[in-house]
Amino acid sequence: MQGPCGCQLKIIGFVRPGWEHVSVSTPRRSPNWDEMCLVKDLFWDQEECVMQLHPPRSQYVNNSRYCLHLWRPTRQVIPLPPAAFVGIVGLGPSEAAILFAQMSAVS
Repeated sequence: MQGPCGCQLKIIGFVRPGWEHVSVSTPRRSPNWDEMCLVKDLFWDQEECVMQLHPPRSQYVNNSRYCLHLWRPTRQVIPLPPAAFVGIVGLGPSEAAILFAQMSAVS
């Protein structure tokens, strides 16, 4: 399908025991954030949590150079860190940039 950034996306989804999985690839580069968000929303509800994994190097499988994967376990809830560990809840990107610039100027 055509992705939101003009690149053709190849999308394959399947269910395995205990897991839902979708792979996303493009012809010449890895999918970007907007493309992965689009695919996530095609297969799961907005409020469902899915993940991309970085396994131990000894367990890497790389059959396609420009392919990323989304995973959701079906028998357990994915633990999430508190949102405050990521940034300031309720603050948009431009507001955060202004705040961080002000903080840098003071220090």
